[in-house]
Amino acid sequence: MIEVEVKGYADEEVFKRVRENFQLIRREYHEDTYYQHPCRDFSKTDEALRIRIRRFNGHFEAFLTYKGPKIDSLSKTREEIEVPIEDPDAHARILEALGFTEVLTVEKVREKYYVEKGITLTLDEVEGLGKFVEIEAMTEDREKVPELVEKLRSMLHELGVKKLERKSYLELLIEREGIHEKA
Repeated sequence: MIEVEVKGYADEEVFKRVRENFQLIRREYHEDTYYQHPCRDFSKTDEALRIRIRRFNGHFEAFLTYKGPKIDSLSKTREEIEVPIEDPDAHARILEALGFTEVLTVEKVREKYYVEKGITLTLDEVEGLGKFVEIEAMTEDREKVPELVEKLRSMLHELGVKKLERKSYLELLIEREGIHEKA
């Protein structure tokens, strides 16, 4: 599956417009722990491997996610393979036993909104980085990517987003903290 995603910097006005115009699905807390491959430098291949722990409404979910390299120059669009996992600590120990090393954990509070069929929007408050808005759609058809990217970019601009960002939260935190290794 291809995740078509556009992200931008947000302020309170953007948050307010989203909250007034879209239906809240839920508020979530995310802990995303990223790993570095033992034989391949993900910073050079533009890939990522993470374990996400998601908490909402008293529930707990965990996922192991691989993100492939970005496939266009305007967005964060990439192949995404995600599987639910029961025991994130055990999965982390398996990765470490195989030589993967933990890079960084990104923590954020996320409000997820329904936009229209197949499109969701999130308001993110990322620890150490601030406020962002992301809008995404999923597709299996690579030919639909340019049209979807343009639609999502347009929607963010209509919300008052002035600056888009292609870097992941991990990349931004690594830059901010001066870490040389990247997942």
